[in-house]
Amino acid sequence: MQSERKDTVVDELIHALKAISDESRLRILNLIINADEICVCDIERTLGFTQTKVSRHLTALKNAHLVKDRRQGLWILYSFTGDKKEEHKQLLKGLKDVFAFYPVFREDIRRLQQAVKNGRCKTFNVIHPGRIPKAMRSQVGV
Repeated sequence: MQSERKDTVVDELIHALKAISDESRLRILNLIINADEICVCDIERTLGFTQTKVSRHLTALKNAHLVKDRRQGLWILYSFTGDKKEEHKQLLKGLKDVFAFYPVFREDIRRLQQAVKNGRCKTFNVIHPGRIPKAMRSQVGV
């Protein structure tokens, strides 16, 4: 019985690692983690990806149980599921280090921050106008 549990955990970990083995999915996950929750249109605009590309990669991340979605009005909002499983918590710690180290991930967050400041971010200027994304909290002393 214990061996079956270990096999399941290892299989889930392998599935998650395969899902993040793509640069586009890592960039999308970076935005999701640093925003707490974000809509598809803001991912598209920030990364310069098409809706089709974003949807395909979000499906892979959902199938790996790394992100979840919820509908709010016209929008589908995505968030990280990492607070539920210990394996995801450990993966998140490593990903945060990667996201902080590589310039492409920092630039993506800078573009998201700029969109929020300029009122062009649907997630934080329309859907949640009073909410501050994680990526900006240190800038405003939160």
